[in-house]
Amino acid sequence: MAEAPALELTEVTRRFGDRAVVDGLGFRVERGAVFGFLGPNGAGKTTTLRMILGLVAPTSGRLDVLGAADGRRVRDRIGFLPEERGLHPRMTPLQAAGFLGSLKGVPAQAARRKARTLLEGLGLGASLNTQIRRLSKGMAQQVALVCTLVHDPDLLILDEPFSGLDPMHQQGLETLIRERAAAGATVVFSTHVMSHAERLCDQVVLLARGRKVFDGTVQQARSRVPGRLILEGDLTPEVIAALPGVAEVAASDLPEGRRLEVWLSPGVEAHQTLSAAFRAGLPIRRFESREPGLHEAFLLLTGTRADLPEVAGA
Repeated sequence: MAEAPALELTEVTRRFGDRAVVDGLGFRVERGAVFGFLGPNGAGKTTTLRMILGLVAPTSGRLDVLGAADGRRVRDRIGFLPEERGLHPRMTPLQAAGFLGSLKGVPAQAARRKARTLLEGLGLGASLNTQIRRLSKGMAQQVALVCTLVHDPDLLILDEPFSGLDPMHQQGLETLIRERAAAGATVVFSTHVMSHAERLCDQVVLLARGRKVFDGTVQQARSRVPGRLILEGDLTPEVIAALPGVAEVAASDLPEGRRLEVWLSPGVEAHQTLSAAFRAGLPIRRFESREPGLHEAFLLLTGTRADLPEVAGA
């Protein structure tokens, strides 16, 4: 018998008045996965996370959170990092960890001991007894994350965890997420910064205007976006447009010849079109292949960029 998922939403809708902030949302997150919940600001990500936690009731639909229909029933198995951290500024990291751990049923001394190990691993050993108000934003953010981990949650939910972090602290947070997943926890994080999801996620869901527009792996999302070629030489748009796999061509003049930006059809790889061009003997002086990233997939699938060719089924 297949293991039950860590999280499953079925046709979940949340209305505020006449407006559906989340509309018919459904997805499934397997245990031990790193799941990215992506979308522009205002897409409904935070509202969805609040429904998962049981802080907001859905207007309709069904949730299954670690086997419970209401996240509040399994709250001791969940770690939640809100976008607004809210740690008491006059507490030290160890005091905060002890206090918050005790709310999850962990003895304060054990929580402080676990926090010490995690903070030292993040390079914050010298700040264990410094008041949080005296820490940098990035350091305080990592302290807040550690406080969500002292009870070893089975499900870790992070709302925009990378917001405001410098590259060093971002890297530390990514490492911690990988470690938690390797230890068996399921990690769900929302973000509108694609690079973190691209490096971390086993699965991503893209949300736009409250509705799901994509659910799958990062590679599957990339495959929905046409690849691009940049060609330079004595070339005409008409000749390039006739090559196999070419969907659209834009040309600009150079001192010698032209520069052509070539959008490929979905599923076509750049080397296929290039091989056809070279077999035809076209005078290409320079070429560059630009494979689509998750950022481009996000812009296309959420409808936030108008200069990409439309993709069938997007």
